[in-house]
Amino acid sequence: MHHVHPHGPREKSRLSKPLKNTLRLSSRVQTTGGSANRATMFLPVAAAFLSLLGGCKTQEHHAPDVWAVVNGTEIKRDEVEKYYSSRFNPENQETSPEEVLSGKINVVEQLINNEILLERAKKLNLEASDGEVEDKFTEIKSPYTEEEFQKKLKDGGMTVDDLKRDLRRQLSIQKLLNREVAAKVTVTDKDIDDFYNANRSQFNNPEPRFLISKIEITPRKDPMVRNRKNDDATNEAEAQRKAKMLEDKLDSGADFAQLAMDYSEDPNTAATGGDLGYIPESALNAPQTDPLLKRAVLSLKPGQVSPPILLHDRILILKLVAREAAGQRGVNDPQVRQMVRDTLHNRKEQLLRNAYLEVARDEAHVTNYLALQVIETAGKLPDAAKSTQPEASAPVLPTNPVTPTTSKPTTTQ
Repeated sequence: MHHVHPHGPREKSRLSKPLKNTLRLSSRVQTTGGSANRATMFLPVAAAFLSLLGGCKTQEHHAPDVWAVVNGTEIKRDEVEKYYSSRFNPENQETSPEEVLSGKINVVEQLINNEILLERAKKLNLEASDGEVEDKFTEIKSPYTEEEFQKKLKDGGMTVDDLKRDLRRQLSIQKLLNREVAAKVTVTDKDIDDFYNANRSQFNNPEPRFLISKIEITPRKDPMVRNRKNDDATNEAEAQRKAKMLEDKLDSGADFAQLAMDYSEDPNTAATGGDLGYIPESALNAPQTDPLLKRAVLSLKPGQVSPPILLHDRILILKLVAREAAGQRGVNDPQVRQMVRDTLHNRKEQLLRNAYLEVARDEAHVTNYLALQVIETAGKLPDAAKSTQPEASAPVLPTNPVTPTTSKPTTTQ
């Protein structure tokens, strides 16, 4: 599971002057001897204006639960409420009516963007297949028992069908953005050199630092444990057996990050393969860190894995991914170049995504009825500020494929 643009494109009047000016100009042409053809050249403009007025009346007849329309597709209140409850106010905190309405307008805008991008994905035959949706569904569900999973869905006011529909939309939009945006991003060697020369101080380490990953095992049942196999040692004997099993797998060449995602009992790092990020050498000193851990880290070479380290409350297996010396790191350092390449690629991709969404919005026919109602009532919509959904508590939702921007809302998946 995933940025608001209050002045997004709306249906624009196709006239630059009022109707009376158009009719006056048409009359002047006729009375000054202009031909019938010259007179009728203004009629399509007047007709367009009248048609626009008629369209405004038609818009008022949408059902009250329709809060937006995108190219004829309705976005209804129930869907907005689900996302608002699960993403904007998951703890059901007390908020003012104004804050609630602002949040719901934000959700509507995100769902509008979703629909626009999903339509484009369908037109380009990039809609996610049933198999892709099922694979992602299984991945999201795997860390939970069936009972836990169903409770998460219920807490978020969602059903399995809701989640799968969400996943199909997310995966389809991601495929679209991968083809139309990410594939067009290029970073040259000159780009990397220029960035490095402009930011040399960022690559000067005041002290040695270590990039470390870990697998953690605790000899007790922990309801917060979340790994892909939902595996949790409940006593010391189980913890010892699990540590030996993981050591054997690592000795046989198993991937450390994959094992961390499957078995690590640290809820904060299991999902990222045990990644702890870069740790400065001073942070390994007592009392912040057990001396056993510092000795283990300093004894490892990059790429090596430690044997299980038995501490008083847990067992750790560490991997030293990289070691960086103190001092200035050169522009030709492979890690430096990759770091800069990733940074520049992400920046360019975000820029292209913003532009792509801007163009897509401009080409779509969008009406945000909730926003119109807020304006018409001067922000006094007590009914819309009340939730129709059950209380939510961190429901299972996929992450957003579109990252935040300052000019456009993100899509909500």
